[in-house]
Amino acid sequence: MLAVSEKNGSALFSVRVKPGGKKDELLGVHDGALKLSVKAPPIEGKANRAVTKFISKILGVAPSRVDIVSGESSRTKRVRVEGMDAQEVKKILSGG
Repeated sequence: MLAVSEKNGSALFSVRVKPGGKKDELLGVHDGALKLSVKAPPIEGKANRAVTKFISKILGVAPSRVDIVSGESSRTKRVRVEGMDAQEVKKILSGG
């Protein structure tokens, strides 16, 4: 199950990223973190930008509301989504 917390009107959760994948796709949840693949390579922040854009698309929010708060140079990142609560994020990411 995806572990999502809330702080100051934002949802926070961990993301495990596979950069340089064949396509942008959700791969499921592993150890409480959302697993996803992005086409962008891990060069000059391209994968990080792809992650925030992909998550914003999935959650239906503006890309400016999604940011990486830690793990910029790691495959495991902590993501914040402004204006969403934990329940909303869990509901969308669980498919319903």
